[in-house]
Amino acid sequence: MSIIIRKATLNDAPVLLEFEQGVITAERPFDPTIKEGPINYYDINELITSSDSDVFVAESDGEIVASGYAKIKTDRQYLKHAYQGYLGFMFVSKKHRGKRLNKMIIDALLKWCKARHVFEIRLDVYDDNIPAIKAYEKVGFKKHMINMRLDIENLDLE
Repeated sequence: MSIIIRKATLNDAPVLLEFEQGVITAERPFDPTIKEGPINYYDINELITSSDSDVFVAESDGEIVASGYAKIKTDRQYLKHAYQGYLGFMFVSKKHRGKRLNKMIIDALLKWCKARHVFEIRLDVYDDNIPAIKAYEKVGFKKHMINMRLDIENLDLE
């Protein structure tokens, strides 16, 4: 099995749309705020064609088996860095998990950010998604801040 990491093209969009649904399916159990029914997280064509983002895929024997994107974002004015590289759309097809493809994709995304002089890299992961947290920690990410939520719809606030 030979793995090629490359930038996605618009021709890859049909497979990437399937991967997006895989990400949504995986995240729904962690997030009660996600709408039911068909949804989309990403504008995949925009992520592929924008000068501020890029999508990378892993290909095994001509089949796309993993994905991820990096997007350069202006950060808050009070931080030491002006920009951050935001990573998302991290997906590995089921039969190819455990083969370090996520690390290969992340490495390509980090090189892409570094070539653009963006050195602060961020991503979001659900607190209960322990396998994903462990995968990100393996490549050097550290927990930084916790985002908390409260649904008050049925809360008695007399």
